[in-house]
Amino acid sequence: MSEVTYRPGDADERPWGRWRVLDVGPGFAVKRITVAPGGILSLQLHRHRSEHWFVAAGTARVTLGTREFDVSAGGHVDVPVGTAHRVANPGTEPLELVEVQHGERLDEADIVRLEDRYGRN
Repeated sequence: MSEVTYRPGDADERPWGRWRVLDVGPGFAVKRITVAPGGILSLQLHRHRSEHWFVAAGTARVTLGTREFDVSAGGHVDVPVGTAHRVANPGTEPLELVEVQHGERLDEADIVRLEDRYGRN
């Protein structure tokens, strides 16, 4: 049985931008993520979920494992469970992503930060 603690409308401001939950269901959650110009999320991994990112606007600089590459609007990235990853906005306009999380446990506690520009654990 899956555990989803997100609720539609949940949102948070972060040093790099913000996120908002659009929808949830059994074993999935959908978020809209806005990354400010120059913003970068922590290098992190998840033990209980995979993620699929769709770049709606802007260009995402993606770190996935040992690779770094850019994904333009209309592109997408799959992040397997347990894979180190991060996204940054190298552009001058906000980066807009739609993130679909899939797994048995979906919550903010399933973030293992490996590196963080903003000093968060």
